Amino acid sequence: AYIQDLESKVDFSALAASPQKVAYNALWGTGRGYVDQILQDAGWRVDVMHKEVNPLFGGRRPEPSEEEMPDFLEMVKEGDYTLGLATDGDGDRFGIADKGGKFITANHILALVFRYLVEERRLEGGVVRSVATTHLLDSLAKHYGRPIYETPVGFKFIGEYILEGKVVMGGEESAGLSIKGHVPEKDGIIACLLVAEMVAQKGATVGELLEDLFHLVGPLHSRRVNIPLTPELKKELPQKLAAHPSQVAGLKVTDVITIDGTKLVLEDGSWLLFRPSGTEPLARLYLEAESQKRLDILEEAGKKLLGI
Repeated sequence: AYIQDLESKVDFSALAASPQKVAYNALWGTGRGYVDQILQDAGWRVDVMHKEVNPLFGGRRPEPSEEEMPDFLEMVKEGDYTLGLATDGDGDRFGIADKGGKFITANHILALVFRYLVEERRLEGGVVRSVATTHLLDSLAKHYGRPIYETPVGFKFIGEYILEGKVVMGGEESAGLSIKGHVPEKDGIIACLLVAEMVAQKGATVGELLEDLFHLVGPLHSRRVNIPLTPELKKELPQKLAAHPSQVAGLKVTDVITIDGTKLVLEDGSWLLFRPSGTEPLARLYLEAESQKRLDILEEAGKKLLGI
């Protein structure tokens, strides 16, 4: 039933019209037999890593992240695959590698998929993201004249917009995505299939599509920094977050958003978000700017604001 439902949301004919050679990392999880089988049925060559059942997930965290998949990224590089796809242990998050084995961040994938759904699928509606997720979605929404919605962290908030049919897509930087008409929960399987469809339909690699996106709305790069929450910092954090500076790293603060943590938006469009983790003894510092160099500067400024 699930695969039949996907047929109305993924263009299987586009997949079949342009078969590719791809690698898929199931991370010993529940995505196996879905991503790989659907693509193989469409005529794609799919080589699968970690497809066996292993309740210990190979002794590793089953996260489709750059840090947790060095062996998979090497496989994509050495095997000369067009694309690398991965899902996490329970199949609700995705990880994408470009040709050559370069990991592509979830933020960049969200922006690419939103653009594809608007331009190629002609889907109507806005886009919703969490407060910690890329403003590339904002730039694209502005370009297409679509509304942008911002929520606290947690896909349940995004799911409400999916349920109401207000948006083409919803996403969060921790690699969660769902689309109009689909379940109001993140789904790594449909995310991987949409990226595969996009690459097949556009006849370009993910990296090439990302470069084209940057030409359209300008580059943005993001970073998340985990800061151990010492007893002292935990006690002082609310006061530190309540003190909103007028400038950060030499740039004027133009907006302060407090729907989840404290987000400082700067005059050049870059931003910092401070929020305590809901699951670990950490303070998280989220950053976005036009270059890695600017991210370094913002990270230093953010840590200084926290007194570390």
